[in-house]
Amino acid sequence: MNANQVYSHRRASCKIYVTDKAGMPVSNQKLSLKQTNHEFLFGCGAFDTIPYVNDDPQADKEFLKDRVDKWLALYNYGTLPFYLGKYEPEEGKPEETSRMNAAKFLNSHNVKVKGHPLCWHTACADWLMEYDNKTILEKQLKRIERDVTAFKGVIDMWDVINEVVIMPIFDKYDNAITRICKDKGRVGLVKEVFAAAKEANPDGIFLINDFNTSISYEILIDGCLNAGVPITAIGIQSHQHQGYWGAEKVHQVLERYEHFGLPIHFTENTLISGEIMPAHIEDLNDFQVPTWPTTPEGEERQMKEVEEMYRILFEHPKVEAITGWDFADGAWLGAPSGVIRKDNSVKPVYTRLKEMIKGEWWTDTEICTDENGYATVEGFKGDYIVTCDGKQASLKLSSGSKETKIVLE
Repeated sequence: MNANQVYSHRRASCKIYVTDKAGMPVSNQKLSLKQTNHEFLFGCGAFDTIPYVNDDPQADKEFLKDRVDKWLALYNYGTLPFYLGKYEPEEGKPEETSRMNAAKFLNSHNVKVKGHPLCWHTACADWLMEYDNKTILEKQLKRIERDVTAFKGVIDMWDVINEVVIMPIFDKYDNAITRICKDKGRVGLVKEVFAAAKEANPDGIFLINDFNTSISYEILIDGCLNAGVPITAIGIQSHQHQGYWGAEKVHQVLERYEHFGLPIHFTENTLISGEIMPAHIEDLNDFQVPTWPTTPEGEERQMKEVEEMYRILFEHPKVEAITGWDFADGAWLGAPSGVIRKDNSVKPVYTRLKEMIKGEWWTDTEICTDENGYATVEGFKGDYIVTCDGKQASLKLSSGSKETKIVLE
């Protein structure tokens, strides 16, 4: 089976009728068809865009420009942070401007943006704990309404609630969200926060997200759907600091969640290029080492593991998005978890991903119109530019593509 057959669900065809500005058919002409974006969401954490586009006197803008340029050359989907404790460290003073600037910058480069997360027990705001549980819930829901409304049209995709499986039994430290999750129950809280998000943006894409890929998460999702929670997509975290899951587990996780019939997003994927974290560590945050360097052997391993995992996920019809969590080494936990090194030099995994995303799974070709100005376009789903004799038109290929007229200008 060739690549086009394996990924046939990622491809589409469309009959186009090509005219000039005067409405005359462009007959018997060669057209250049160049893809400009994927429909599939190939993403990564886009945190570095915040200091880059905002007035940050400590930022090395030249260094950040190099990093952001490399990011934009690979991805079409970025995650921005909205952890309440950092986004709104002082009640009533959210960091809206910095996130809006970053999101609009990404949008201007044809990048879809997701906000992460609207509700989470970790990185929560300490000031919330000054209130009783009824008020905490009210303020949490108002936060969702405020932020989803403010960013509507710029960010229309959100991780609404994060890591609910552990939320009511989380005991590392007291926090406001665990308190209300104990009161409302998992499904009860999920229903409340999703309702608030949906009301603020009826057309938004709203995810539930978790690192727990066991039957516990499956049961939670089932309970939420039975309760009428409007979950748009299922988020799967796949931080693999303790070693690659392997193809068998990746397939098992997909089989566990595909039966819901919802899109699946791998929201936080990590494969490292250095020493593997010991297996006895239960909470990844507990692994604290002075340095965690990348190695040549680790980089080769990382490249192979990422390639295998991306191929499995891209082949699965329910998967709509893959997000690598760290773009550069040394971010979360100081791990060698990026596709570039700390100095912005690219690792083998960056090169291999680019070969796949912008090469193997990318369509640049030539076609010819017939005597009546018609041609059939086939390629990977996404956005295209059609060019003939210096004139061009845009085209979108998707599952719903039918015969369409394009005008060369």
